[in-house]
This record gives sequence, C-alpha cells and structure tokens, in this order.
Amino acid sequence: MTEQSVSLGQAVMARLDALATFTDEPGRLTRHYLSAAHRSAAAQILDWMEQASMTARIDTVGTVIGRYEGATEDAPALILGSHIDTVTNAGKYDGNLGVVAAIACIEELRKTGTRLPFAIEVVAFGDEEGVRFPDTLTGSRALAGTLPPESLDAEDVDGICLRQALLDFGCPPADLPSMVRRPQDVLGFVELHIEQGPVLENEDLPVGIVTAINGASRYILAVTGLAGHAGTVPMGLRRDALAGAAEMILAIERIAAQTDDLIATVGTIDVAPGARNVIPGSASFSIDIRSPSDDIRKESFAAIEGALRAIAKSRRLDITTEQIYDAGAVACSPDMMDLFEAAIVKSGIKPYRLPSGAGHDGLAMAALCPIAMLFVRCKGGLSHHPDELISSEDAKIAIKVLRDFLIGFAEKQAKSG
Repeated sequence: MTEQSVSLGQAVMARLDALATFTDEPGRLTRHYLSAAHRSAAAQILDWMEQASMTARIDTVGTVIGRYEGATEDAPALILGSHIDTVTNAGKYDGNLGVVAAIACIEELRKTGTRLPFAIEVVAFGDEEGVRFPDTLTGSRALAGTLPPESLDAEDVDGICLRQALLDFGCPPADLPSMVRRPQDVLGFVELHIEQGPVLENEDLPVGIVTAINGASRYILAVTGLAGHAGTVPMGLRRDALAGAAEMILAIERIAAQTDDLIATVGTIDVAPGARNVIPGSASFSIDIRSPSDDIRKESFAAIEGALRAIAKSRRLDITTEQIYDAGAVACSPDMMDLFEAAIVKSGIKPYRLPSGAGHDGLAMAALCPIAMLFVRCKGGLSHHPDELISSEDAKIAIKVLRDFLIGFAEKQAKSG
C-alpha cells in the first residue's frame, strides 16, 4: 500500500465523520429521506464531487449524481455509489462509505489525469432504508425506470406525500420520466458497502465479493387453539396456541439450520388473550425467509409449512398462512465478480465470496444493468446501530480494490473493442 493510498484512506474516514454531523436529531445520527439533514448531506456530497472534477447535480428524486467523463465524450457509464439516508439512531458507515469511497477513486483518477474508455458516474441515493415512506429504493428504482407514478402519493406518518416532500426538497417530481436511463448507456452498477454481518470478521478478511442479494419472503402465521383456565384444564387436554407456536418456531430454526444458503427468522409474536392465568387461545408470529436462490427459498418454505401443519394437527390446533412480502434474489455479474477477485488477489488478500442477506439498491438497479458489490468487514457484524464500525485500514484496502477493479474493467472494455 502506497503512502498516497494511506492518506486517501484517512481522508475518506474524515469525510465519513463529516457526513455524520448532518443529522435531524442532535446527539445521534438520524438522516431520513428528503429531510433537512438529507438536503445538507446531499449538498456536501455534490461539493465533493465537483472538487473531484465531476459534473454534479441533484436529480428529480433527490439522488446526487456526479459524472467523470471517459476518454470520449458521452461514452456509456459505469455507475458507482450507494445511499446517504440512514435509519433512526444509525451508524456512520452504512451506505455513506460506498459514496465517499467512490468519490475518492475518482480523485485518484483525476490526480493522474487518467480517463477510462467509459464514463464513471457516482450516485448518492436517498431512499435505500425506506424509513420515512412505505415504499423504498425510490432513487434506484427511478433511475432504473421501475418506480410507478403512484409512489409519489405515498405518505409519511405526518401525512406528507412523497410528491410534496420532493417539492419541498427542491426537486420537480413531474420530471420523473426524464431521468430513466437507457440500458445501452449504462455498463453496470457497483456498490461498496459494509457487510452488516459477521462473516468476514470470522474469516479474518477485510473485504469480500458479493455473489447475490438474497431474495426474501415474509409471512404471518396465525395459530388458533382454545383459551381456558390455567388451573383447571389438564395438560393432556389443552389446545395451547402458544405452546404450539413455540414448537413451530423451533421447527423453523431447525429446518433453516439444516439447509444450505437459507436464513429464517421469527421476529415477532403476538398472543391472546395474554393473561397470566389463561391458556393462550391464539398466537400469531412472523417468518422472514431469505436465500440467494429463489428455488431454495420457495422449496424451504414448503417444507416449513408442512412441518408446521403437522405440529398443528398433533396438537389439535388450526393454522393459517399469509404471505405479506416477496422479492426475488438478484445475482451479481460473474464477470464483475471475477474482476473483483483479481483486484483482491493483487492486494495479496484471499478472495472470498458470500451472499448479501440484506437488501440494497442493486435489487432495483439489476432491472437496468449488471450489478456487483464489494463488502467491507465491520466490527462484530454490527450495523444499523451507533456503534457500527470499520477500521481505517480496511477502508484503505477497499478503496485500492475498487480502484484496481476500475482499471481491470477498463482493460476488459478495451479488449472487447
């Protein structure tokens, strides 16, 4: 690692600290989509882009876009970046790292006067977290052309619709159709992001290559038994909905643990009537199932549902299933994964591939172009938390890998003519 890249890494960490000061809640980092803090952060990102000799603007839905032209004007672009909105009481690296690191790579190219065979655009999306409005991925879906016009009518908890929030932000929502990109103008979308999980730390690796963004299905399971007096109904005669739900939850955990490339989580449970001296007559719980393979996800839920119905039958309970969410998995580009592997090997690091269990803007961008992701190790796998942390050394490595990926991508483009 050169002294120049070391100082660049330090500069990136300083910029992440600076971005963390733009918050809607003093004392903690909360930057929701189209808020005052989001507007200030977007202005700062735009300024950094312009300092890096990019032509920068804020588009119709609040995404900051900076363009660094290629060797020829109006060449197709490779898009880099991530998001700058946060959850409530957030960490400073989720999303923001990918934007700041991408700008840093452009600065490296500018310093050496390097122009690649394609343009590079850096994007700072503003609605990846989906905290303020019921919809999410507004920026990336708008760019990819998959944002339905009715999304502008979505309202936040204060009754402010997205259309009005955009106007208040200074964006003209009527221009939405004009920002949709043509596939022939976009070579791909590349996002550098903290892992938000413990795998890389467990492998003692600073970076990893994402293979796919997991598909996800969510369900509500309702279990119905019979409420009764806690002191008068013998154990063998009970139809205890909560006890049945508990056995079902353990079955879900067991099936997921025994199935490769599958994660299943029960995150909520509600019990009625909810009295200390009453046998629970009903219970409902959520299931979140994720996998990089849609086939595995669907087949596994069929197996889970079969196991739950068998438990219900043995306990004389009724069970109903309602699917409330379904999103397919998105695979990353094999060619771009290989280019990331070559860049990682060049840094003397063992390449490691892993899926992303969390959703990202790539889910939307995949409708437009090939996607790729590079994960960066985060301490304890902790994210969406103020203690979220990466090391400056890992940031330096990630920047170098991303820069070498760009050089490799350019060489591949040159060879393909």
